[in-house]
Amino acid sequence: MNMSSQMKVALAQIAPVWLNKQKTLEKVMNSINEAAQQGASLVTFGETLLPGYPFWVERTDGARFESQRQKEIHAHYLRQAVNIESGDLEPLCRLSKQLQIAVIIGIAERAGDRGGHSVYCTMVYVNQDGVITHTHRKLMPTHEERLTWSPGDGNGLQVQPLGKFTVGALNCWENWMPLPRAALYAQGEDLHVAIWPGGLHNTKDITRFIAKESRSYVVSVSGLMRPHDFPDDTPYLDDILKDASEFMANGGSCVAAPTGEWILEPQVGKESIYYADIDHDVVLQERHSFDPVGHYSRPDVTQLQVNRERQCTAKFSG
Repeated sequence: MNMSSQMKVALAQIAPVWLNKQKTLEKVMNSINEAAQQGASLVTFGETLLPGYPFWVERTDGARFESQRQKEIHAHYLRQAVNIESGDLEPLCRLSKQLQIAVIIGIAERAGDRGGHSVYCTMVYVNQDGVITHTHRKLMPTHEERLTWSPGDGNGLQVQPLGKFTVGALNCWENWMPLPRAALYAQGEDLHVAIWPGGLHNTKDITRFIAKESRSYVVSVSGLMRPHDFPDDTPYLDDILKDASEFMANGGSCVAAPTGEWILEPQVGKESIYYADIDHDVVLQERHSFDPVGHYSRPDVTQLQVNRERQCTAKFSG
């Protein structure tokens, strides 16, 4: 790994082939190839991009109990969700290793260690050796997401080294949660990745706010979603797309410097890979006046306790 203070990061603002795991994975791998060709050390993707965000819930009366429509869509979601234990991400990991590029991607995870019949909103970190170093399951699904995603645990509140940077990531609205942010800061995070399903309303304020709070670089990467991104064989497609607007998710990917200034302003409505050059020396400079877990902290007064044990329903012995 080049230990220069400078590094290029890529933000793949792409749409899934919605709930088609194989075709979406192909799009993801094409983006990884392109980012590596442009010299990026890290490429990032949006929340549950693989195989897609549950846009149907708010559009199809998702809270109705014992609805046959909701059951059938849920079953379709499960069939297309990612099972890491079964090797669904192995092609991506091999490509990462071949190209020596780290990958952060949001998946809808069908978690084998929790029985395999529920979905978790999971962020996966793949290092430049193609190794999944950790996965982070979203701590608290937001609003209608709770009708289809299960809450995660603290196991994934981890950071990883990348060149001179220390990288951490959170899913969507958990970026608003002060204590998970602090858990990453405490581990030396200075490159924060926030992954979103897409939307300028999500990224335009919080990206710069976290950058100024943490004195770190913040990469907000979003997906896109348009009516034509839904395959024709999607269950209840007419119901999902009834009165649909041009965008269900319009992007908004962006990058802020440790000063809070824009390096890449929010990019709206376009499917593309965006790039930003970042410099670790700027992190060191900005920590001079404020370091939230170093010289400008008072652990004798306030401390955070974090449970990083992976939660499970049963523990077997013998």
